[in-house]
Amino acid sequence: MIRLFVGLPLPEPSRDRLSRLGPGFPGARRVPPENFHLTLRFIGEVDEGTAQDIDAALDLVTAPPFPLMLEGLGQFGRGGRPRALWAGVARSEALAHLRDKVESAVVRAGQPAEERKFMPHVTLARLTAEAPAHKVGRFIAENGLFREGPLTVDRFVLFESVLGKGGSIYHELRSYPLGGWRPDDDDDDDEHDDAADAGG
Repeated sequence: MIRLFVGLPLPEPSRDRLSRLGPGFPGARRVPPENFHLTLRFIGEVDEGTAQDIDAALDLVTAPPFPLMLEGLGQFGRGGRPRALWAGVARSEALAHLRDKVESAVVRAGQPAEERKFMPHVTLARLTAEAPAHKVGRFIAENGLFREGPLTVDRFVLFESVLGKGGSIYHELRSYPLGGWRPDDDDDDDEHDDAADAGG
C-alpha cells in the first residue's frame, strides 16, 4: 500500500521565504522547506494497481498554466486549540478549475468523492498542545500582510507520503505539465514504467 496525494510544488525562492516566515514559539514544529506544497486532493492509502489507475486518469487532465498568489496567514484547530499554522492563497478561478478537474479524475479512477470543502493553503507548522494560543494569534496578526508571488503554476504532481519518526517525507511519483504539448510526451512509456516502479 502507498499513501498518495495530488498537489502543487512550490519554487525554491518561495519555499525559502516561507521557511524564514515560520514561527519560533514553543510547540510549533516547522514543516521542512522541501515539504512545502499546496494540496489539490488527498487520496490516502491505495494499492499499486489503483495508483496506476489514478496516474492514468490524472494524465488526461488538461488546463492552462496560471499565476498564483500566496497571501495572509491562518490556523486550523478545534475548541480553541490551534493545531496547524498556514499561509493562505488568493482567490483563483484557475486554481479552482484545476482542482475540480483533478477531483473528477480521481473519482473516475474509482476513489470516493471528496466531501470536505477545498481550502487551498500551505502548511507552515504543526502545533502541539504546548503552543500558546495567544502567541499563535499574535504571530498571525503580525504577519497578516504576508504576500508571495505571483507564482507560475505550470504543473501538478502525484506525491507519495512516507510516514517516518521525524514526520512525513514526500516523493514526486509523477509530474503532469499544464498546457499544450508535454516535453515528455515521447517518453510516456518510460514515465509510466518509472511511476509503476515507484509505486505510482
